[in-house]
Amino acid sequence: MNAKRYLVSLCLLALWAQPAAFAEDKSGLLDDPLLAQPVQLQDGATLPDTSRINCATAVDFTQPLALTDAVDTALCNNPQIRATWAEIKVQSGVVGEARAAYLPTITGSVSRLKDTTTYSSGSQQPASTSIGNQYYGSLNWRLFDFGGRAANREVANQMLLAAIAGHDAALQKTMASVIQVYFETMTSQAVMEARMQIAQLAQQTLSVAKRREEKGATTQDDTLQAATALAKAQLNAMHSRGDFEKNLALLKQVMGINLEMSVNLPAQPDNVIPSDIHDLNQWLKQAQIRHPAIMQARAKWQADKDKIIQVRSDGLPTLDMTAHISRNGFPNQGLSTINQTDKDVGLTVSIPLFDGFSRHYKILEARAQAEQSEAQLEDTTTQILTDVVKAWADAKTALGVLSVSQQLLDAAQASVNSSRRRYDKDVADILEVLNAQSALADAQQQRIQAIAEWQSARLSLLANTGILSQLPTGTE
Repeated sequence: MNAKRYLVSLCLLALWAQPAAFAEDKSGLLDDPLLAQPVQLQDGATLPDTSRINCATAVDFTQPLALTDAVDTALCNNPQIRATWAEIKVQSGVVGEARAAYLPTITGSVSRLKDTTTYSSGSQQPASTSIGNQYYGSLNWRLFDFGGRAANREVANQMLLAAIAGHDAALQKTMASVIQVYFETMTSQAVMEARMQIAQLAQQTLSVAKRREEKGATTQDDTLQAATALAKAQLNAMHSRGDFEKNLALLKQVMGINLEMSVNLPAQPDNVIPSDIHDLNQWLKQAQIRHPAIMQARAKWQADKDKIIQVRSDGLPTLDMTAHISRNGFPNQGLSTINQTDKDVGLTVSIPLFDGFSRHYKILEARAQAEQSEAQLEDTTTQILTDVVKAWADAKTALGVLSVSQQLLDAAQASVNSSRRRYDKDVADILEVLNAQSALADAQQQRIQAIAEWQSARLSLLANTGILSQLPTGTE
């Protein structure tokens, strides 16, 4: 009975060694007893602005596809995001292993044995048989090292932060990609509709020219020029339709849906509300602090620096406590001839003396890895800040073009209306009408492109800065 009580005492000691939160965790002790899982795994995947990814609600593709639905669908179907989510689970397991190194390990065994002893035929000793239970328990607990466990735990924590940042980076990349393609598709749709309107306008001009020719008010030359303009407008409309269908297929591909599925997009807004483009230094500071790729590279560098401490401490002394109890013998041995209980408790100091210089080269390797990670952090930071500068300059330019393009479109529309009235009254010739129509087509193209460039530049600025959330304000 004493042996049984001793085994129970060892188990209670292990529970006592757990963190206090272990006993308070009512969500499931067996799932995460050392509280190694981050809140992301407990609460579910979220976007960088803490809004949740909605994968439960089915998207109604019979209605015009909203940008939010396109983003949600792409985030739910993207395999890279699922892979980075699984990486968070992997690294949380590594964190749990690092924390477990501070706790004792306890093993116990109970054996039911039948021990039979026989002697040779010439011996006078009778055969004997004994049946009994054998109990054994052991406890091992590392009490002190030179920072190896602490460094290993910090490495695990930093790698978990890197995994979380990698997941956020995958979210940012996917969101930027789907929103970019969404706007490009919407832009190509607007271009197609504008060129179809130009083709209709050219058809009306041709009809007017034919009526005037029938009345003798003009020559066949005007009709031929109007027919040529109509053919050119129809050809441009066909090219624009091809571009739209290609971009629509790319949108379906990036969303991860069947290419045969019918998708409708809302019309491009005629007017957008420009937002303020802050000082460039503010964007650069935000990128250095918040961009997931920089955060990931920074965490990786910190983990590699802690790895140096871990490798160095592996070659230093350690202090362990061991405790054993056995009754009626030891495991893998026969029963004791007498009922006996053996107990021992001790401290063990392990001192590595020589490992063939293996530890020396492992330290050099760890230092080189840290230097490489530091260089990668600098390279990543430089690349992202360069992208921020370019995106900021593009956004400033697009903001100026946005207002001028509207003025150009208004002037071109007024010119077409004026030339058509003059042509109907036989004051202007067909060339004036066709030139006005061509100028209107160019102005429409410029306006559509200006809106698209503003949306794209602003999106690129938000994405490169690392503050892209569910939807940039003013995109719809």
